[in-house]
Amino acid sequence: MATVEERKELIGEVLEAYPAKAKKLRSKHLDVKADAAADCGVKSNKKSVPGVMTTRGCAYAGAKGVVWGPVKDMVHLSHGPVGCGYYSWSGRRNYYVGTTGVDTFGTMQFTSDFQERDIVFGGDKKLDKVINELEELFPLSQGTTIESECPVGLIGDDIEAVARRKAKETGKPVVPVRCEGFRGVSQSLGHHIANDTVRDWVLPKADEYRKLPNGFEPSPYDVNIVGDYNIGGDAWPSRKLLEDAGLRVISQFSGDGSFNEVVMAPLAKLNLIHCYRSMNYICRFMEEKYGIGWLEYNFFGPTEIAKSLRKIAEQFDETIQAKAEAVIAENEARMESIIAKYRPRLEGKTVMMMVGGLRPRHVIPAFKDLGMKVIGTGYEFGHADDYKRTANYVEEGTLIYDDVSGYEFEAFAKELNPDLIAAGIKEKYVFQKMALPFRQMHSWDYSGPYHGYDGFEVFARDMDLAINNPTWGLINAPWKA
Repeated sequence: MATVEERKELIGEVLEAYPAKAKKLRSKHLDVKADAAADCGVKSNKKSVPGVMTTRGCAYAGAKGVVWGPVKDMVHLSHGPVGCGYYSWSGRRNYYVGTTGVDTFGTMQFTSDFQERDIVFGGDKKLDKVINELEELFPLSQGTTIESECPVGLIGDDIEAVARRKAKETGKPVVPVRCEGFRGVSQSLGHHIANDTVRDWVLPKADEYRKLPNGFEPSPYDVNIVGDYNIGGDAWPSRKLLEDAGLRVISQFSGDGSFNEVVMAPLAKLNLIHCYRSMNYICRFMEEKYGIGWLEYNFFGPTEIAKSLRKIAEQFDETIQAKAEAVIAENEARMESIIAKYRPRLEGKTVMMMVGGLRPRHVIPAFKDLGMKVIGTGYEFGHADDYKRTANYVEEGTLIYDDVSGYEFEAFAKELNPDLIAAGIKEKYVFQKMALPFRQMHSWDYSGPYHGYDGFEVFARDMDLAINNPTWGLINAPWKA
């Protein structure tokens, strides 16, 4: 195992490729976990260095692609040129139950298709017309969100006025999300903006919008799943775990969630937040406004599942605590069997990660359960509190990188030669051409789920398939054949 000093020397060598100013800026975003008590104190949530390639997305991607997009029974309108909507169309595999085009719309793309004349004369009239058409074509939709793209903000269209007018005309919620891509430094601001629209445009009218099921009665065990986007079906095994432990999930915001579940959220006793980065804002607001506490949980791998279930159960009575222990015990033999099968094939394998949201820290214990070691990790758009939380997961000597550039990531991988790269689609083919096994950890490489006990079995299988695939030994450059 390399020492902290050796890792820091590696960072210095990689930075030598930059001009002096870029070197100084990027040096603040690269570090090594020094000891058990130290935080991962890299600079974060800053503008990317001009000319240095970044893998970040924009505010539009955070608002439409992450937070609002998975709400399945609303129409999410990309207001602007067609390209942004097309690029973000159904890219995150947010699974849902429903009849697409009738009562659910998650895998459909809706755009106002801005043209040059709309830039010149404004797009408010077109937006008004589009919402009328949507209401005519999809009468069972539960409302509309308007995710504005860059030109809308640049020309100053008043989407809020259109939203108020159309909400009165249609009798349904119309939520303007001013998430032009140029706002902020990454998609992270888009998450925040989307949370704020729930605060400002939905919850104040919750009583008007809320359609409680017949016979709905509050219980002391009502909880919300917040910030699980059901990628590859993740939220379903998570929900099953909570319900097996005796809790009642009344809202999933937003994976496989409905608009009514969003407005029912204030009826819960506890918010359980999976993706802290994207949804902590609304949880903090609900704590302040409604007195609803919130708790971050981690359902990756049996070790963290057990910890999280116990932590959640502690917020309730002995009945829930006993049921949580029963759920853990019921799955223990199965988890031991999975680990016994895959750990001998994965023991000692090293991993470098670079993802968004929560995965750069939450997935680490699942790798550990399989005997694997994470030697480098970092976020595309993390904040200081994300890195502070990461310190609890990583070991001394772990390389920490924020908004890592393509050059830096490749240079680190060439030097450290990990057995697996776990990152996003933008990085996938680069590392595969380097003959490095790769798993796409934004949307599970068309697999999943990875959450919960059911998901861990899929996760273990996929890591084995990636690392131990014999094709990696056959890859070589043609001129080396």
